[in-house]
Amino acid sequence: MKKIKKISSYILLLISVISYGQQKPELSKITISGTIIEAVSKKPLEYATITLKNTTNPKIISGGITDGKGNFSIEASPGTYNIIFEFISFKPFELKEKQLTANTNLGKISLEEDFTQLNEVVVRAEKTTVEIKLDKKVYNVGKDLMVKGGTVSDILDNIPSVSVDVEGNVSLRGNENVRILIDGRPSNAINITEALRLIPADAIDKVEVITNPSARYDAEGGGGILNIVLKKGKNQGLNGTIIGTAGYPENTGLSANINYKSKNYNLFTTQGYNSRNSPGNAITNSRYLNPDNTTKNYMNEERENDRFSNSYNSVLGIELYLNETTSWTNAINYRNSNGNNRDDVNQFYYDVNNVFEYTRNRLNEEDSKSENIEFTSNFIKDFNKDGHKLTADFSISDNKDNSTALITDTNTNTSTVVIDDSTNDQEQKRILLQTDYVLPFGKGQQFEAGYRGNFLESTSDYNANRNGAPISEFTNILEYNEKVNALYSQYGFKVNKTSVLFGLRFEDSNIDVNQLGTNDYNNKKYSDFFPSAFFTYELSAESSASASYSRRIQRPRGRQLNPFNSLSSNVNIFVGNPDLDPAYTDAIDFGYIKRWSKLTFNTSMYINKTSGVFQWVRQETDLEDNGIPIIITTPINLATEYRAGFEFTLNYSPYKWWRLNGNFNFFYNETDGDYTYTNSSGAEIYQNFDFKATSWFARINSKVTLPYKIDWQTNMTYNGEQKNAQGRSLGIFGMNLAFSKDVMKDKGTIAFNISDVFNSRKRILENYLDGVVDAYSENQWRVRQFTVSFTYRFNKQKNEKERRPKGQQEDGGDFPG
Repeated sequence: MKKIKKISSYILLLISVISYGQQKPELSKITISGTIIEAVSKKPLEYATITLKNTTNPKIISGGITDGKGNFSIEASPGTYNIIFEFISFKPFELKEKQLTANTNLGKISLEEDFTQLNEVVVRAEKTTVEIKLDKKVYNVGKDLMVKGGTVSDILDNIPSVSVDVEGNVSLRGNENVRILIDGRPSNAINITEALRLIPADAIDKVEVITNPSARYDAEGGGGILNIVLKKGKNQGLNGTIIGTAGYPENTGLSANINYKSKNYNLFTTQGYNSRNSPGNAITNSRYLNPDNTTKNYMNEERENDRFSNSYNSVLGIELYLNETTSWTNAINYRNSNGNNRDDVNQFYYDVNNVFEYTRNRLNEEDSKSENIEFTSNFIKDFNKDGHKLTADFSISDNKDNSTALITDTNTNTSTVVIDDSTNDQEQKRILLQTDYVLPFGKGQQFEAGYRGNFLESTSDYNANRNGAPISEFTNILEYNEKVNALYSQYGFKVNKTSVLFGLRFEDSNIDVNQLGTNDYNNKKYSDFFPSAFFTYELSAESSASASYSRRIQRPRGRQLNPFNSLSSNVNIFVGNPDLDPAYTDAIDFGYIKRWSKLTFNTSMYINKTSGVFQWVRQETDLEDNGIPIIITTPINLATEYRAGFEFTLNYSPYKWWRLNGNFNFFYNETDGDYTYTNSSGAEIYQNFDFKATSWFARINSKVTLPYKIDWQTNMTYNGEQKNAQGRSLGIFGMNLAFSKDVMKDKGTIAFNISDVFNSRKRILENYLDGVVDAYSENQWRVRQFTVSFTYRFNKQKNEKERRPKGQQEDGGDFPG
């Protein structure tokens, strides 16, 4: 529809020019300029038309169209004109008998939406696009067939530069130190990985990928920022979308996005319910070693999972237009989920000669419940000067996660049955305060400053029993309290084709990590400055180059700190480290972007240096289980990591019926560090973690419009082999397919997709711990899935411009800093 408006605008302009060309030439010309905006939201209207007519007859004298910022500038001879301003689905506005004798700026012209025209036709143009910019990529979910009936994790796995492994861990350009925001705010979920699997894809509007953030953003996230923007009602009148899904393995859901917008307010809501099962499986084959690395014995483990969940997601908000320059948005977000995880583990034991001895079964039945409620408020005051604004934001949230597990351990060798039970009650409360002030001044200059307060309280109460008796090693209460106060300022200017932005952020951190059961109290206080600098040069109208620098921080949280976790496995146990310190990253990025008529090419080269980087290490303990040593995996601060790489992203539309986008990333990773621990024999074990490795991943997405208006979408991803200090992960290939067909005069859409067509998305690891174990493992978090969905739209406006609500910042979040 945007293309239709653009063509219509150019046709009108052509008519104006032809008509004007028939007039007698004048010796002097004057310039008429101004800006056309929406009356309600004050957002600029691109491709709006301006027509100058003779006051005595309808003949067109001159005309023009607005640019991307709503600005126009046209030439005409001095005289008296009727000036008409028009935009599709908006009421025309006319200045009658306007006398123009010199260069004139008409200021801001406001157009109101035409409700009569909007109700005439029900058509929509839900686009799935990847907007490539020098400082970020914006993935508009739109009509993406791959994510119908899916979750946020499925969306992220389709985005350039982003990878989601089979366990749900998110990485950006191969770096897992990513800060994930929802509507510009840190997620209040205790387990962000699980939270991303619970939020339905249908609730997402777009995702912003910011690889090297400026001082305006949180300094958190050494690898960059992913900002997930939820859908909010935007269109005039009552309108919405209802989506139903069904799939195998079980995946049924119903969701709705509805809003009612008038001149004075906008009511919006998203409601969704989903019931799904995500079955998975894993194997681990281990050869246990003597201190001289000869074989001690063998154990093969097979695991089958069924993860059932029922979740409800709700957003209810109101946006008030207090006056032409002031808006106030309030919303309540609520999520509730209940789940059951059935983990059936069979262990097969073999002697030193690999002769079978006995079998052991561990059946883990875990029930979980999560409840998350959040209130957000956003106030925006726009001043007279374009871009001059003040924003104030407030957010308060409470998240509770409760789980109980019953593990029945049966040993065929001894005919004994051991019953382990555990409870894990977690609660997290967060308060966010922020204010931002933006002041444009002079010619192409801008100053910005702001404050942000982030106050977090988290408690994890873990209890474990074996045959009714407490297991002291796995029983404790962990408190994590975080207070971070931040101030920032930025100054930017533009000289000719060069744009420069300098920023400085100050963050003061006060963190308590307390283990109440063992009276172990730790307080960490540190204050840091985080500078940033960005340089952009416009090589031409179609190409630009950039260079940027920023300093970042990665604070340890949640599972990384909590020393008490799960007894799902009796021999491979993850243990958090409450004494972890933050890691600091210096990031340098060079970017280049080039646009052609059908192709957009973006490439970047990046270099990161991280001090005190987190490294997962495996070590032997002095504990054994039936002669098998218990291996602990724990994170530590391990010296320095160097990461460098390059990537490129392509958007290519060779034909109207075929769209392609692809992404390739190659990176080099080097770690310098040593680690020493005491083994079960009391000997001091020294490990050298120095290593160098390269890896890469590639993704290609193709969308083809077939006859009878059937859309066919294909997505293929390959993650290359990656080494670490104690082994390597092998390459992973995955492919998804989807088809859709519009029905009911385009009011409805039927879609069918297959996730992981070849059932090949498995995390394959090879690990070696000198004198302890040599292991091979495969983990498939979720098997191949089939999903069918039906979407119904009502009262979607003809042009479907989907403008941002006033309460939403240009960068896509209410908390942009």
